Amino acid sequence: MKKKILVKYAGQRLDKVLADLKLVTTRSAGQKLFAEHLVLINDKPASAHLAVKAGDKLEILPMPEKEKKVAPIDQIHHWDKKIEIIADNNDFLVINKPAGLLVHESAATPGETTLADWLVKKYPHVDHVGDDPARPGIVHRLDRDVSGLMVIAKNQDSFDDLKKQFQKRTINKYYTALVYGHLPKQTGEINFKIGRATVGFKMAARPENQEGKIAVTEYEVLKSFEHYDLVRLKIKTGRTHQIRVHLSAADHPVVGDNLYGNRVTKEKNKKLALNRIFLVARELSFTDLQGEVQSFTIDLPAGLQQILKNIK
Repeated sequence: MKKKILVKYAGQRLDKVLADLKLVTTRSAGQKLFAEHLVLINDKPASAHLAVKAGDKLEILPMPEKEKKVAPIDQIHHWDKKIEIIADNNDFLVINKPAGLLVHESAATPGETTLADWLVKKYPHVDHVGDDPARPGIVHRLDRDVSGLMVIAKNQDSFDDLKKQFQKRTINKYYTALVYGHLPKQTGEINFKIGRATVGFKMAARPENQEGKIAVTEYEVLKSFEHYDLVRLKIKTGRTHQIRVHLSAADHPVVGDNLYGNRVTKEKNKKLALNRIFLVARELSFTDLQGEVQSFTIDLPAGLQQILKNIK
């Protein structure tokens, strides 16, 4: 872009200015620009948190062309047998994502075959749908070791509409989890703030007087076992690892979760030999482009059902 003279944004953070000027469409797109040092203020690379001054000259350099990643065909076919297609039409695709499959590539997982790779191979026209070429048609995500329902947009109109529904929190998404111990009430709410941990790729729960994003998780105990609760969860905010962080902060880590578990639960996870997190996105409903409500529910995977039988 040509240099733009900033006038009315004095004192505002630079990343907020880019969003306000609609120079980036997503937060992740803005992060990439700053990471590649492509955002210049007065001809020098600037950081996202820079407070701009009236009269500053803003320039965004073009993203350098990168060689497009091509996932090995045998690795993509491996997931053909594991990804269950629940619904498929001209506007959207609903799948049951298996545990172990990464949704899209990240800085921590370069070169790994992802759901995005599988989508582009199976539905080539989805390649240009969305805000980010690395996330074709993807409007939400599930952690690698979490399974369950996902909706993927197959055209731009559907993407924009679904994205709007997620932003307005009108999409209903419920999870089922097995947690250690017993929650204090049959129904309740966990509302710790969430922020990035000081080290690693973890997130952390924050008390009210510390910085962090507001996060709210509702829960309902479906069944209690001797040492566990089976719970149904709904997140009213969409923070990274929200359910796992909140349940860990409440001292009830999700079974199988070694990232947010404690020393005792990590040892118990070894004995259960689950090799995934006992967390499943089981219920999903949204409105399609025709205004019809689409609702989907899936069973727990067989391996998780067996765990429940074993702990009775």
